[in-house]
Amino acid sequence: MKKLVIYNHGKDSIPWGEKALAFADVAQRQGYAFESPDYQALSDPDQRVEHLLAMDWSDYDQILLIGSSMGAYVATVASASIRPKGLFLLAPAFYLPGYRQTEFKPTAEHIRVVHGWQDDIVPPENAWKFCRKYRVRLNMYDTDHRMLSVMPQLVDEFSGFLAGLN
Repeated sequence: MKKLVIYNHGKDSIPWGEKALAFADVAQRQGYAFESPDYQALSDPDQRVEHLLAMDWSDYDQILLIGSSMGAYVATVASASIRPKGLFLLAPAFYLPGYRQTEFKPTAEHIRVVHGWQDDIVPPENAWKFCRKYRVRLNMYDTDHRMLSVMPQLVDEFSGFLAGLN
């Protein structure tokens, strides 16, 4: 079985930043290929969704989508079409001005949201609202929007999340 993790970076991030590299290492150790599309030229979140959906992922039997901030929005919106096995969402940019969708159809067998109590970009209440509505597990950390101060914990969570998919 060919398995793939697709990492969707945030608005002001790069495709192969610290989070992507850490998650790629975990994914590859568990037998997944890892891709991180470059969205830097696209500031509109819905254009990023279109970009992701235009890519050909048909060689893979199982897909997992990761998203950070705007990338979590992209992953969640795209999940309705891609139908991944899992969604792993970090500080998801939900319910913000300028984002077309405010109602979601998160389509995955397994969904996890991780957010920071000190996030001043996306209020923690937005993650709670999404998780409550769709009955999704939410893990909160005492960190900011970028979540870099809790990378070891995020790596552990992601590793467990992947292991739970098999």
